[in-house]
Amino acid sequence: MKIKAKIEKNQLIISLNPKIYPLEAVYGASYVFIDRAYLFLDGDPKKEIKIYIKGKKKMTPKELKDLAGEFNNELLNYTLRENVAKNTKKIREYIVERALFSALRSEEDEDEESIENDPLGIAVPWEEKYGKKK
Repeated sequence: MKIKAKIEKNQLIISLNPKIYPLEAVYGASYVFIDRAYLFLDGDPKKEIKIYIKGKKKMTPKELKDLAGEFNNELLNYTLRENVAKNTKKIREYIVERALFSALRSEEDEDEESIENDPLGIAVPWEEKYGKKK
């Protein structure tokens, strides 16, 4: 099933196959249009997703048809983003893990070095330097 779009009562109705267009991509594409249209999602996310798009201002059939084309383009954009995110998940997790591990190691090294190299005696605990209060 390909994308089906029809215009009814100043409203655009788009039907999608969720096996081709994931629900997250539909959400992303829909979000792009919330400033100029009302969007309602319906259907079964396993079988068919229906998007009802109604302009916030009265739109001609040509404007609705153009809006359908723009929505399809955004849908492809967000579907690609989802695929890239899914395919690069492990490498992104590895990069973040290495960055956090490196930051933790450098903090530990700095702490050790700063205590050892303390010519002014600033790192000496209060009790050692001035004695305990009586």
